[in-house]
Amino acid sequence: MPVYVDREAPKLWRKICSETTIEISLLAENWKIILGGIIFQYIHGLAAHGVHYLHQPGPLLQDSGYALIPELGEDKAYISETLFSFLFFSFVLWTFHPFVFQSKSFHTVLLWCRVLACLVVCQMLRIVTFYSTQLPGPNYHCREGSKLARLPRPESVVEVLLINFPRGMIYGCGDLIFSSHMIFTLLFVLTYHKYGTIRFIKQSAWLLAIIESLLIIASRKHYTVDVVVAWYTVNLVVFFINKKLPGYYSQLISFQYF
Repeated sequence: MPVYVDREAPKLWRKICSETTIEISLLAENWKIILGGIIFQYIHGLAAHGVHYLHQPGPLLQDSGYALIPELGEDKAYISETLFSFLFFSFVLWTFHPFVFQSKSFHTVLLWCRVLACLVVCQMLRIVTFYSTQLPGPNYHCREGSKLARLPRPESVVEVLLINFPRGMIYGCGDLIFSSHMIFTLLFVLTYHKYGTIRFIKQSAWLLAIIESLLIIASRKHYTVDVVVAWYTVNLVVFFINKKLPGYYSQLISFQYF
């Protein structure tokens, strides 16, 4: 075993260095897309925080999913977050596997260009949607009687811009249609389905996406419509970006570099 490690370690190091050189070159060409996608995550967070000021708690809306799926309870709300965190960090680690493994079907920078482009479009649609109509939040901290259901009028612009991170992100209200968790989940699953190589993981990822959808509803973090709209919106956005946009931008997202 020590001999094996001694012989393979330099090869692994050469692989990492080689991939790093290629990825840095691609990053130099596409850094504006990556940076723009990252900046928009703050804009999306700012919009979600802003709609909380407009939120008016009220009775829960009639929901078919609530009638069919038993409520987990406030003490078990962490289950859906745990599964989402597993999916999120597993995907992030997978996107960097070309640095280590010989087999690869994408460049990490170009993959993240695609993911961020799809993500930004979905989030733009989400912002327009939840600002169009504010629904009474079904989450426990958004219900009538909760001190977190309403935000006091901000005393300064800085208070709004800071978005009360991370508390403001965890205990937000009003940004319902459609589920942000499902945007990330479905986008990651669709990306792995297209560029991943292990069939069992693809099938398991879709199963976990379905389970995550049910857990979000059971945790009363979203109405069923928020999850349903996310399922078809994310799929349509990915299809549109891959197939319909002409020119350089479409080529970049469709990985014509390969």
